[in-house]
Amino acid sequence: MQYQKILVVDDEESIRYMLKMALEEAGYEVELAPDGITALAKLTESVFDCVISDVRMPEMSGLELLKAIQEIRPDLTVIVMSAFGNLDTAIEAMKLGAYDYVSKPFKQDEILLTLKKAEERERLRKENLLLRREVEKKYSFDNIIGKSTKMQEIFRKIEKIAEYKSTVLITGESGTGKELVAKAIHYSGPRRDLPFIAVNCGAIPGELLESELFGHVKGAFTGAVAAKKGLFAEADKGTIFLDEIGDLPLNLQVKLLRVLQEGEIRRVGDTRTFQVDVRVIAATAKDLLEEVQKGNFREDLYYRLNVVPFYLPPLRERREDIPLLVWHFLRKYSAETGKEIKEITPDAMNALVAYEWKGNVRELENVIERAVVMSEGQIITTEYLPEGLVKSASDIILKIPESRISIKTTVKELVEMAEKELIARALIKTGNNRTRAAELLEISHRALMYKLKEYHL
Repeated sequence: MQYQKILVVDDEESIRYMLKMALEEAGYEVELAPDGITALAKLTESVFDCVISDVRMPEMSGLELLKAIQEIRPDLTVIVMSAFGNLDTAIEAMKLGAYDYVSKPFKQDEILLTLKKAEERERLRKENLLLRREVEKKYSFDNIIGKSTKMQEIFRKIEKIAEYKSTVLITGESGTGKELVAKAIHYSGPRRDLPFIAVNCGAIPGELLESELFGHVKGAFTGAVAAKKGLFAEADKGTIFLDEIGDLPLNLQVKLLRVLQEGEIRRVGDTRTFQVDVRVIAATAKDLLEEVQKGNFREDLYYRLNVVPFYLPPLRERREDIPLLVWHFLRKYSAETGKEIKEITPDAMNALVAYEWKGNVRELENVIERAVVMSEGQIITTEYLPEGLVKSASDIILKIPESRISIKTTVKELVEMAEKELIARALIKTGNNRTRAAELLEISHRALMYKLKEYHL
């Protein structure tokens, strides 16, 4: 992109007009101001893309002008000009927000080159803003992959509760997409344009976690050389996602309970409290009720968090989503690597559907990324899948059409055959003991009974 309109500010008339001629010859529209006060008046009357200003001027210096511009147009690009002896002042201007400086005397090409660099920076800034919006759109709940009944229920639930501030507790195994659901709730609601702050409560040492969450005052502890805001304050008016909430120490559980009850926080070492408006979404792979019984988790906090519960089923309990996810990740990594994967063989898809996926969707994505990277053609075969994965599924024989599976293959038929075969083998192996068969399949007894009825087994 190229700037359109530039304001040149300098008390030396010769420099003003020299720059005007050079910039207009390069295609810019230029206005002139002999001092900072005149420049401010022009900035309130017209829209400029860039200001080129001298540092030393009478009445209002370039630094004073820069501070005033930061108040009214903080996004405006400002380039300062400074004589060689005033370089310290020019550097001070950059600290105050100026983009760059040019030393006097200068050649016209120096100013033009600095402008081009500023224009490139602005182009990248706008591209990043668009990318951020695309990323936020990506997390919209209707783009989370899953056609199974369980996932459709989750989508409907997200749609219902997104606009409210109610606290949410997401449970499920590692890799099931708990943070993805949290982001879908945030970006589908009225707080979508406000902060979404994610913190893993199990990844930060306990002695640092309180400061990370609630902030601290200067001198609160050894090493606290400056005050810190804290993540709850950073998330004010937005959403904070507390992942692995089951690992939160008991002393911090009390402070979190106060946030949920009173909407206020207290920084480490401070006597004051501060109000915050934050939606809390928590997630855990642990059984929190079991943790409550063990004395590791406060019962009152559990019920405060569990206002709107979400349970994300493991991938093995929604195998009908696996082919859909496979094709989603094939498209994603084909685009990223510049490859064109068009097909996947029946043996490869059978192995993916039959595998237990203890790492859930995250593990499946990693496997597909590896397959795309390793592939040498347009077809994914078992050759590109991990040997252990193929071996674990090798005893499952499915009667699938011999033609290669394409994106148009009926997912329902494939999944039904896989599930029937898995259930039948589990029942044979356990002597028709349904409880043990359910344990072997790693699904609930209720889910097994439902499948037996559905498939007339």
